[in-house]
Formats: sequence, structure tokens, C-alpha cells
Amino acid sequence: MSAADGYDFDNGPALRAIAMPADTNPNGDIFGGWLLAQMDLAGGTVAVRRSHGRVATVGIEAMTFHKPVFVGDEVSCFARIEKVGRTSLRVRIETWVRRERSGSDPIKVTEGVFTYVAIGEDRKPREVPPE
Repeated sequence: MSAADGYDFDNGPALRAIAMPADTNPNGDIFGGWLLAQMDLAGGTVAVRRSHGRVATVGIEAMTFHKPVFVGDEVSCFARIEKVGRTSLRVRIETWVRRERSGSDPIKVTEGVFTYVAIGEDRKPREVPPE
């Protein structure tokens, strides 16, 4: 999943975005809430594919902000399903950046574990189908 794990940073992120000035906090760095939202979108994408339908985020644990994200950074979120339960999916998400899209070495800025529950049209939990 990470560069250290041999993950190919150029192929396969669940989400990629450019951090923009509108996403900053009062100190001029990218707002942590924006970054958390990007991670949730990335994890949700992976959970939807695996569960073959709608999911809802029910928990975030072990969230760590390692380094700040700056305006112009290329933000890539990588997501890996760690566990599939009867109705839930646990997804580990790492966020890496390239500073100002210069092609610099990627830097890990955040990581966390998100839990999603598969839900049906009635918005109630449903079973995650077998793989």
C-alpha cells in the first residue's frame, strides 16, 4: 500500500486530488476535515465495490496526521480492505502527497482505519456478499 511496501504510487489510488486554496485552515495549511473527507471518499469507493452496493461510514479509528498538506499538493489516497464482517468492512487508508506536483518522492501524510456498513435500499444493514 505504501511506497515502502512496494506499492506503485502512480497506479491504483482510490482517489487523487489537488489541494486547493479554498481547502485551507486559518494557518494556510490544508484543513484536516477536507483531508478526512477525501479519505472517506476513497475508502467508501473500495467498500462499495466489495459490498456490491451502498455503504455508510460508521467509524474512524487510529486516525493519524503525520505531516501537513499544502496548497498545490497532489493528494493520493490508497485504500485496502482489512476485514469483511457479516455487514461491515474495515478499510485501512493511507494518504500520500507529492509536493506541488513536481514529481517529488511521495510523502505519507495521514493514515487511518475506517469502518463501513453495507446498507440496503431501506437504509438498514445488509449482508456483504461473499467474494
